[in-house]
Amino acid sequence: MQLRTDFCFTFFHNRVVAMSFVAPSAPSRADILSLFRSLLRTAQKFSDYNIREYAKRRAIDGFRLNHDVSDPSVASSAYSEGKSQLEVAKRQAVVYSLYEPKVKSVMDVKSR
Repeated sequence: MQLRTDFCFTFFHNRVVAMSFVAPSAPSRADILSLFRSLLRTAQKFSDYNIREYAKRRAIDGFRLNHDVSDPSVASSAYSEGKSQLEVAKRQAVVYSLYEPKVKSVMDVKSR
């Protein structure tokens, strides 16, 4: 999805002669599904079971909460919030990988 600017400027001889508001474009279904899959993939990168499940649960709950949004401006702001949360999750996954616990959780140990 290509983000559109909030204002459109009309130039004439290097001077602004008109300024109008451009409505934000709603993200496409493919963009939304891509964001959802990216959040779930990022959640799987956490080594700690509790944090991994929390990130996954938070992504699913956030998308369920905004499932029935039909207003393009609300959808666009929810999408941009999701993108910022994805960036936070990616950074946190890197930090958590640096300080990975030496002992695995009981939930991570597979029984034979």
